[in-house]
Amino acid sequence: MRASRVCVFGGTQSGQFREYTDAAVALGAALACRGLGLVFGAGGTGMMGAVCSGTLDAGGEAIGAIPRELAEREGPRSDLSQLIVVESMHERKARMHHLSDAFIALPGGFGTLEELFEVLTWVQLGIHAKPIIILNLLGYYDPLVSLLEHLNGEGFAPAASDGLLHVASSVDEVLDHLRVLQPA
Repeated sequence: MRASRVCVFGGTQSGQFREYTDAAVALGAALACRGLGLVFGAGGTGMMGAVCSGTLDAGGEAIGAIPRELAEREGPRSDLSQLIVVESMHERKARMHHLSDAFIALPGGFGTLEELFEVLTWVQLGIHAKPIIILNLLGYYDPLVSLLEHLNGEGFAPAASDGLLHVASSVDEVLDHLRVLQPA
């Protein structure tokens, strides 16, 4: 059995609080120390770059997946364990899903939310049953958690508390939710 890998979604920006970036670096290092590989969007800036730096600096595996057009326009990190260049965002997300055994969302913008909602939808449809965790730093995802509760209350979505999604407020809590994964 191969070691488990965790897909991390996060912004290409760092946000307004240093705690976001610090937690991303700590998460990357913690994954590596647990023998869990990182799968992410191959970017070198913001939250994505920070989680990758934490992983690589701790001696971990970092696999980046990026669409060719983005690679040509923005350039991926050059120090990755493996770089996968694909033709579209759809192919990127499918490849990241295939390579990963769990998903974590760090603070981010539209792309992070889109990726998070896609894997949530796939759980709802029965396409996968992989853990999904949001790292709710400084209450960043409180409005989203409220929205998910509202969707459930209105009868449009399962309750997040029914195992659809785990909410963690620290890197240690994220690791608690990942304890079922197979380390290297």
